[in-house]
Amino acid sequence: MEYKRLLITGFDPFGGERLNSSWEAVCRLPEEIAHYRLTKLRIPVIFGSAADAVLCAAHTLKPDVILCIGQAGGRTAVTPEVIGINLRESRIADNAGSQPVNEPVLESGPDAYFSTVPVREMVKEIEKNGIPASLSLSAGAFVCNDLLYTLLHHYQNTQTLTGFIHVPFICEQEKENCFCLPLADVVTALTAAIHALP
Repeated sequence: MEYKRLLITGFDPFGGERLNSSWEAVCRLPEEIAHYRLTKLRIPVIFGSAADAVLCAAHTLKPDVILCIGQAGGRTAVTPEVIGINLRESRIADNAGSQPVNEPVLESGPDAYFSTVPVREMVKEIEKNGIPASLSLSAGAFVCNDLLYTLLHHYQNTQTLTGFIHVPFICEQEKENCFCLPLADVVTALTAAIHALP
């Protein structure tokens, strides 16, 4: 079987957290899912640097698909992102202490790009496993969106598909009065999403 190449990323902990649900799930994925061979990459929660790390790895790997995973505490479902916007608007500082407000991701870039992975099919595949999933129309304006927008800009009009999925807190993070999913469910959800890729 000839495998396609998938670069899948998760983030470092941020905001004083000990864990980040995105990387905890990504690092537990198998090496091969469906017709994809996975390369996993842990990236920093730093404006610009996250995208630089992914682009550097992709330059060597030349992946067919880049799928980035991020933590969205407070969400109650696994949410593939539909759109990335050209805005940095940070409620908290990133892990390098940067806290931009009303800054563009790219000075000359368009207002937004749409994800090029099949987000609606991903939602359906995740829901088949009994895990809550829905489309998200906002990736925020923190490092997750910064990464998504930068990658979509870089890979526009190419054959490389690019997308982003936000996942909730995992129960292992022991958040009181906040929705969480078992880590195993997040791993299952991401596996299902990968099965939806062409």
